[in-house]
Amino acid sequence: MKRRLFFRFLSAATLLCGLPFGLLAGAEPLQFALIAKRVDHPFFIQAGEGCAEAAQAQNDTCLLLGASELEHFRLQNQALEQALNMDLDGIALSVTHSKWLADHALQRASKTPLITFEADLKPAERHLRRGYVGLDNLAFGQQLGVLAKRFRPQGGKLCVLNGSARETNYQERLQGIRQQLRGSQTQTKVRAADRLRGENGWSEPNRCPLYRAENPEKAVLQLAALLKASEVDVIISTGSWPIYQADVFRQQLGPLLAELDKKGARPAIIIATNEPDAVQRALLDDGLVQAYLSLEGREIGRQSYRMLKRLAQGEPVPEKIFVDSHIYLPKASTDIPSEP
Repeated sequence: MKRRLFFRFLSAATLLCGLPFGLLAGAEPLQFALIAKRVDHPFFIQAGEGCAEAAQAQNDTCLLLGASELEHFRLQNQALEQALNMDLDGIALSVTHSKWLADHALQRASKTPLITFEADLKPAERHLRRGYVGLDNLAFGQQLGVLAKRFRPQGGKLCVLNGSARETNYQERLQGIRQQLRGSQTQTKVRAADRLRGENGWSEPNRCPLYRAENPEKAVLQLAALLKASEVDVIISTGSWPIYQADVFRQQLGPLLAELDKKGARPAIIIATNEPDAVQRALLDDGLVQAYLSLEGREIGRQSYRMLKRLAQGEPVPEKIFVDSHIYLPKASTDIPSEP
């Protein structure tokens, strides 16, 4: 089945394939775009809304472009090529596969100001972009590690649900988690040998980390398999995939968690997520999830617009703009762990 490319914006005459993320207003407005990994992903929807809100306040337009249903670098390359033909005033790209994009669509991106957001290019390709907006992913991983230590102060067996091994943001988050739990701040590169092997009481089972968790159904199945094996004390998801459908999470994992609770073997579950909605917050308050750490999509979208606007006006920009995250704990809890 062919996957569709979505372009979310209003033209002068008609709405094309999606929801409006910015209106043309005023004289000669500037037009920018975020190119997402997936336009139907909650994080990118929020980022698109944040970019559009900030742009509209300045009589500009921000579009959310990309593929739906499937995250793949070839589809993103196609979306990037189409965006480069649109005479935009600037593009923000969330990188799926740094080398592939650099060897293909980014070869002709020099005429359009380009920044990255959420996921950066790898160091060898960073000369192709003007700046980065998003989380400090290494520090974000360290914050996830702080939360793990909050729930298991003596250490334990950890399993991380991660995205693609090709994407820099997920690898940096994993590196940050391990650094925080190991107590070392000196690592510069993640390798298979870097898994936790008992440092400060922390270890990782051979099956972990689990990659390619981007599909919500797969993420829930991976969690269910971990819970049935009863071999982990802490589960960290570096993305919000398991709770895309909070009701499915509750129905499929709730009974397994209850059984483990009776045995005193229930793991702590920590999830990186967008701003949680009421159903996701209920998972937290009912003890099915122990903590969320926010991905701040809307603010990343706003800051992406502001960087692109400055570039379009010929103004200097910092190489990186980091956005702070927030910790969500159950309502009954007031003990917020300190940042690393």
